Amino acid sequence: MEVYSGGNTDQRQPGGKPQLPKGMVPKIVGGVAIAAALLLGWSSFYTVQEQEQAAIMTFGKYSHTEESSGLHFKLPYPIQQVVIVPAKLTQQLHIGYRESNGQNVSVEEEALMITGDENLVSADAVVEWRISDLHSYLYNIENAEVFLRNSAVSAIRSVIGSTNLDYAITEGKTVIQGDVKKRLEELMVQYNTGIYIVDLKFQDIEPPEGAVQQAFREVTNAREEKNTKINQAQKYVNDRLPKARGEAQALIEQAEAEKLSRVVNAQGDVAKFNAVYNEYVKNPNITSNRLVLETLEKILPNAKVIITDGGGDTVKYLPLNELLGSSRSGSATPPAQNQTPSSSSSQPQASSSAGAEQGAEGGTARE
Repeated sequence: MEVYSGGNTDQRQPGGKPQLPKGMVPKIVGGVAIAAALLLGWSSFYTVQEQEQAAIMTFGKYSHTEESSGLHFKLPYPIQQVVIVPAKLTQQLHIGYRESNGQNVSVEEEALMITGDENLVSADAVVEWRISDLHSYLYNIENAEVFLRNSAVSAIRSVIGSTNLDYAITEGKTVIQGDVKKRLEELMVQYNTGIYIVDLKFQDIEPPEGAVQQAFREVTNAREEKNTKINQAQKYVNDRLPKARGEAQALIEQAEAEKLSRVVNAQGDVAKFNAVYNEYVKNPNITSNRLVLETLEKILPNAKVIITDGGGDTVKYLPLNELLGSSRSGSATPPAQNQTPSSSSSQPQASSSAGAEQGAEGGTARE
């Protein structure tokens, strides 16, 4: 009796072992080779960003640091490995508080400190730092953030512990800030951490919350107001003092100018008087007459003068001003009418000149 089995017949080698299909082994070998090539290619290239540095380790030992950004080549794993860190990025570390959902949450075990006069104070600070030596950063400290936080807290406690509370919460904040930064830098150098402290800034230095804190805030506000008043007064002094000095200098210069002007005028008057005196000594009568005439010209430039001979009881009137005014205005006057005044005016003119000479000799001229 013959029995036929259904389906594919099981192809087995003698001995019962399964046999692979023909051509499968080369495909498997090719796939493994392609996967190995892809793995080697993927592990041989790495990218360094602008603010990063890469530490290259050969067989687990530090080899060198790649500082330039871009795509770089290394030997495939496990020959070489690369550790990329943000070495050029300035990072921040909060001391005494944490930021959570946009709010600051106080951490009392870090913030609370004791001052030199045995008072409690709460200090919050921000440390800005970056990596200066990648090799020291990776191999000399295990956890950089924890180490830096503990060092910062230690430096703050050390400085504030030697400072009085009143000084710490008022004008001493800037000085304490500089001392803490210096102390923290010394710790980083002492332990060769490869960390560079960019800056350290205090957010708040104040007593714990309560009535004491409110009292110290009032004291601080009063001192700030005092400093503001002093600055305003100094500003007023700086504004008024140069102006007052300028006004004083202007008055001095005006006085000097007036003094010089008067001295020069006096010297001119003296020179003029000396010149006149010299001429007077040469011809006393002529010089005195000329001076009298010049003085009359200055004193009586627009005076109305009536000249008479002084004889008789009746005042004889000769309208010289009207005649001169009519002649200047260009009005036509008949010759027959002008003859009598002209002939009659000759005698007064002579009298005028005679009277002038008498006045020059000490006589009296009648007006």
